[in-house]
Order: sequence, then C-alpha cells, then structure tokens
Amino acid sequence: MTPQQTNPYRQQLLALRATLLEQINVQRGGVVSRAQAAADHFERREDSSAQVATERELEFAIGEREVDELVTLDAALARIEAGTYGECTDCGVSIPAPRLQASPEVTRCIPC
Repeated sequence: MTPQQTNPYRQQLLALRATLLEQINVQRGGVVSRAQAAADHFERREDSSAQVATERELEFAIGEREVDELVTLDAALARIEAGTYGECTDCGVSIPAPRLQASPEVTRCIPC
C-alpha cells in the first residue's frame, strides 16, 4: 500500500488508540496507577471476600484486555511504518479494504 492509501487507516488506528488510552486513564481515576486504583477499590470491608475476589479478577481481566488491545493497535501502526500493512501475516495476500475499514488492526485475511 502507498502512504496515501494507508493514511486513513493510520488516522483511524491513532483515534482508536487515543480513545483506549483515555478510557484507561478514566478507569484509573486520572494519574493514579491501576494497582493503586484497585487497592482503593477493594479496601471496602463491608464486601464479602468472594465478592472482592470476583471484582478483583474482573478488574485484572479488563486490564489485560486493554493492554492486549493497545499492543495490537501499536503493531498495526508499526506495520504501516514498515510498509507491510494490509498484507496477511500468514499467507501474504492483500487484506480487502472493507475488512481493514471494519477492523484496521487485523493481521490476517479471512481464509487464514
């Protein structure tokens, strides 16, 4: 793909990345670290230990998903810089534009 062809995808990926970072920032309560926010959240003594454990697991799962999504977006941006964006990482064929428009971070064509 040429730089003109990848520019809309770059803009879409950057917008998704900015939205995700803002979401993470809001969930953490601003500049507070995720660990501190979780500690503050879970120090309520009135909750049962089972409820606290369930909420803690959910918080960590959400955090892992956000990190994975951020890594995926960054990898797509790196592929744009490397000139390999839009190519299936398994078979090398071009990923159709409608698929990239729907999910600009995809790495594989539909058959793969």
